[in-house]
Amino acid sequence: MQVLQMQLEIGSDPSEVGRARRWARARLVKSGVGDDERLAETLILLISELVTNAVVHTGCPAVLRMLFGGGAAEAGTVRVEVVDVSACPPCPRRARGEDTGGRGLELVDGLADRWGWHREGAGKSIWCEVDRGLPAGAQRLAGAPVVARGA
Repeated sequence: MQVLQMQLEIGSDPSEVGRARRWARARLVKSGVGDDERLAETLILLISELVTNAVVHTGCPAVLRMLFGGGAAEAGTVRVEVVDVSACPPCPRRARGEDTGGRGLELVDGLADRWGWHREGAGKSIWCEVDRGLPAGAQRLAGAPVVARGA
C-alpha cells in the first residue's frame, strides 16, 4: 500500500497551533480533501487538539505528521500523529461544567475512528485515524447508529 506522508515541525509557542491548522488545511486540499468537507473539518479539529496538548503539556517543540493511506485521499484512511519529547502517556480527563481544559482527548475519542499512542524515541507519538467518508463523530452528531470500537 502506498502512503503519502507530510511532516511539520512545531515550535513550543501556543501560537504554533494556528500555524499547524493552516499548514494541515493546505495539505488536505492539495491531497484532494475539499476544504468544506466534513473530513477536513474533523481532521483540523483533531490536529488542533493534539498539537495543543503537545505544546501546552510539554512546553517543548513537537512534530505533526499527516499520512494518507491507499495512495490517494479519496480512498483509505488519514492518520494524524503528533510526536513530542515527553515520555508521559496521555491522561484523558473528564472536564466539568465551567472547566477550561480537560476535553481534548475526549474530543479525539469522539471524532476519530481510532486513536492511541506509543513510545517514540525518548518521547511519544499520539495518533488518530479517520476513515474517508462520514467520520464516526459526524455519524453520532447526525444520529446515525455507530458500532462501538472493538465490537
